[in-house]
Amino acid sequence: MAEQVLIQFRADKALKQEVAEIYERLGMDLPTAFRMFMAKSKLVKGLPFEATLPEKMITRAEAKNAFHELRRQVSNVPEMSLAEINAEILAARKEKVK
Repeated sequence: MAEQVLIQFRADKALKQEVAEIYERLGMDLPTAFRMFMAKSKLVKGLPFEATLPEKMITRAEAKNAFHELRRQVSNVPEMSLAEINAEILAARKEKVK
């Protein structure tokens, strides 16, 4: 067996917990997932997922303007009650099962 080393780094507590829960549902713990990440990185000689910049960068002002325009477009859409939201979710789940 190869010599083992300890790797430590800081991460946001909530992010760590959420990710740990995801891996637990997949049947593994966080250290195993990170070892898999490193093994795949070695295999592909890079990040084991696509990491690219978007084709077109927008400025903060453009993003803010787009946000405000979207809010303006939906400003006359009526609010939904919690019951209506839950009914819509239930209908979508039923449709997904079909």
